[in-house]
Amino acid sequence: MNNHFKGLSQNEVELSRQKNGSNSLTQLETETFWQKFIGNFNDPIIKILIFALVINVIFVFMGKAHWYESAGIAVAVLLATLVGTWSEHSNENAFQKLQEDASKIKVKVFRDSKIEEVLIDDIVVGDLVVLQSGDLIPADGKLIDGELRVDQATLNGESKEAKKFVMPKDYIETEEEKKKSFFNEYKLFRGTVVVSGEGVMEVITVGDNTQYGKLAQEMQIEDRESPLKIKLEKLAEQISMFGYIGGGLITIAYFFQRAVIDNNFDMAQIATYFSNWSNPVNDLVTAIILGVIIIVVAVPEGLPMMIAMVLSLNMRKMLKDNVLVRKLVGIETAGGLNILFSDKTGTITKGQLEVVEFITGDIQKYNNYDSIQNNLKKILHLSLTENTNALISEPEKDNGTYQIIGGNATERAVLGFINHSKRQDLYNVKKVKTMPFSSDKKYSASQVDGDYNLTLIKGAPEKIISKCKFYYDENGDKQTFKNYKEIENQMNEMASRAIRILAIATSDEALDEDGEFDNLTLVGILGIRDDVRPEATKAIREVQQAGIQVVMITGDRKETAVSIARDSGLLTDENQIVLTSDELQKISDEDLKKMLPNIRVIARALPTDKSRLVRISQELNLVVGMTGDGVNDSPALKQADVGFAMGSGTEVAKEAGDIVILDDNFQSIARAVLYGRTIFKSIRKFIIFQLTINVSAVFISFIGPFIGIHEALTITQMLWVNLVMDTLAALAFGGEPALKRYMNEKPKRRDENILSKYMWSSIGVGGIFTALVSIFFLTSKTVGDMFIGGSQGLHHMTAFFSFFILTAVFNSFNARTSNMNIFEHIGQNKDFLKVMGLIVIIQVVMTYIGGVVLRTTPLALNEWLIVLIFSVMIIPVDLIRKTIIKSDEAH
Repeated sequence: MNNHFKGLSQNEVELSRQKNGSNSLTQLETETFWQKFIGNFNDPIIKILIFALVINVIFVFMGKAHWYESAGIAVAVLLATLVGTWSEHSNENAFQKLQEDASKIKVKVFRDSKIEEVLIDDIVVGDLVVLQSGDLIPADGKLIDGELRVDQATLNGESKEAKKFVMPKDYIETEEEKKKSFFNEYKLFRGTVVVSGEGVMEVITVGDNTQYGKLAQEMQIEDRESPLKIKLEKLAEQISMFGYIGGGLITIAYFFQRAVIDNNFDMAQIATYFSNWSNPVNDLVTAIILGVIIIVVAVPEGLPMMIAMVLSLNMRKMLKDNVLVRKLVGIETAGGLNILFSDKTGTITKGQLEVVEFITGDIQKYNNYDSIQNNLKKILHLSLTENTNALISEPEKDNGTYQIIGGNATERAVLGFINHSKRQDLYNVKKVKTMPFSSDKKYSASQVDGDYNLTLIKGAPEKIISKCKFYYDENGDKQTFKNYKEIENQMNEMASRAIRILAIATSDEALDEDGEFDNLTLVGILGIRDDVRPEATKAIREVQQAGIQVVMITGDRKETAVSIARDSGLLTDENQIVLTSDELQKISDEDLKKMLPNIRVIARALPTDKSRLVRISQELNLVVGMTGDGVNDSPALKQADVGFAMGSGTEVAKEAGDIVILDDNFQSIARAVLYGRTIFKSIRKFIIFQLTINVSAVFISFIGPFIGIHEALTITQMLWVNLVMDTLAALAFGGEPALKRYMNEKPKRRDENILSKYMWSSIGVGGIFTALVSIFFLTSKTVGDMFIGGSQGLHHMTAFFSFFILTAVFNSFNARTSNMNIFEHIGQNKDFLKVMGLIVIIQVVMTYIGGVVLRTTPLALNEWLIVLIFSVMIIPVDLIRKTIIKSDEAH
């Protein structure tokens, strides 16, 4: 590297900064705790609750309602919003800290004819930056001195290192080259890493104008509404309609009872009733209050809190499976995915190169180092350890493990083929001379003296094989090499499997300055590949069986992508489409929409391709998932319905993602999908449970006035049912297990109603049956006489209140599953039994201490037995319903 660079003066630095701006990136706007908290009040169910709360508060000031009714609704609203807000906010803080640390990186630059270290944010246009192996490139620019190999995977997903050369003075970039600037061999980009070599870069673009900066700014798009929010908005509309109609009818029914029925339908008595204006006014106000309370009862207060709880509970479980959830709603969205765009490197593949095959000159194949015969093994060991710039660390004392450091990915893979855990002195040699790998020669060489006096050669087969006159057999003896055609066939076959090939040879000649050799002895051919994760193949099959289309997007060339896609099970028949970025760009949006269901692989992908594919999929009303680890993935991660960022990826990608896959494994994505589906099931189970209670309460309140029952359930009892039972039930249903069978179902449509036909049947049958049994329980003189004080006495009404609660408890077992076995997998949700047991205990206690507030009195043992018999009837009734109405899904 030329050290005679002057660089900018301090004055020139300031002028450049004023003209072209700073190298700092504009911080993405993040919501504060209070902004998140207030934003969560936009939840459709929360809005209805707030409306009910306002009405209730007005009635409190009018003296027509109790303060604790309003307090109960307020507590439900606050708890629901606080749980979700706190979970998301705590995760956001951790990511902010990581972003701040990224701006403290220091960079070496020429300033005033000497090298200085400055913070990355202080770089300006015109600066001359010194780049060496391992350095992060701080801005966009051109190479003006030296030669580099750069890892650009964070920007273009390309796993192969890019070679960078000094830009010629007469170079003019064409429009076509500008479109594919990442592949330009003269240009360097912020966020990429120097793998080897050293040089000097002239900074051309800084800050938000760099490719890295532009991609980061693209993340500032509005979040698309989650499928769950859309479904809940529909549910809120349906519940509101039911509540308003129910409330209106009950208001009319109550007023009709007071004005007409209580006056025996006698027109004279009715006229007298209306002649004293205070009677109808008081009764009308009471009727309106009752109607509003029915609206409050119809709205499931526990639902927002249940959703927040179930998401939070599952967030902890998922962390154990290497899935970190940043945005709670992202978990449920994952369960509804229709299409998933996945990275290749590190997600479907292991993310590291390794030697998968070794072939000798007599076409013997070995899949691992230990199976090679001893004398040949010695020569191979010598060739790989003495002709490399990678190093083996000393083994750790505790477990004997070692690390391979230095060199590029290929060098580390080659050295990693040897089993270093059995370290032994196989020979005694010393290195005399070395020739590093060069793009001209396409091989490296190293001369050793001692037990072996050889020059060791490693490089491109096309440069080495033709010069091999001999090969080493398994005993390490030289034999005449004649298998040129067979070796070539083997190499072609390996290339078709996306395996990169290196030839290993030795020479008896000394290593001279020109590094040329004639008579070589072939040690063998090494096949290197970033292999498919064994568990990824199974996980891809599992996700595909779940009805999710998986599309692999990679920066690698088409042949490599196709080979990996076949090995991982992504490509299985001839109708499936593989496209390169160039081919994709030539296809119109309308044609692409038609082709999308058959697309499986996009090779040589650009960042814009990912964002376009997400947009096209969303225009088709699909729920879209995107995985990624680089800055280039960030806009698409943000734009997708759920973004899966990789744990080893850039902080910008993690900032854009909804979920972070800590182990970069496709298997963990499959687990996230399963958890998402489990959560949706849990929400549906809870809705069945809660709406059955609400429907029955509305029916009882509506029919009650016509059969002479003024208050079957008091206002306080209704709120008790809603606030206490539903809050506790949220915990019970929140712990439901993730069952593998959920992955055999098709994804739910984005706009699909959260209430399925099966759920309607369950709510309808359960709600109406409970209402009818309630009416019988309240009006039957035979039943009433079984209790102290007779029909509609305090014991009878306490028993009815307890019957209503216990019926809901028994129905919770029905709601848990669509199968006949209501205790199915109950051992995997031990909290369910605990919570339901607690509800029963609280109800018994309330009969003793509720008094005038809850209109209760202690019941005798025989009275409890009657309550129990009536309550348990809901189970056989629902089992009969299940035999008639089959569910198309497992609840």
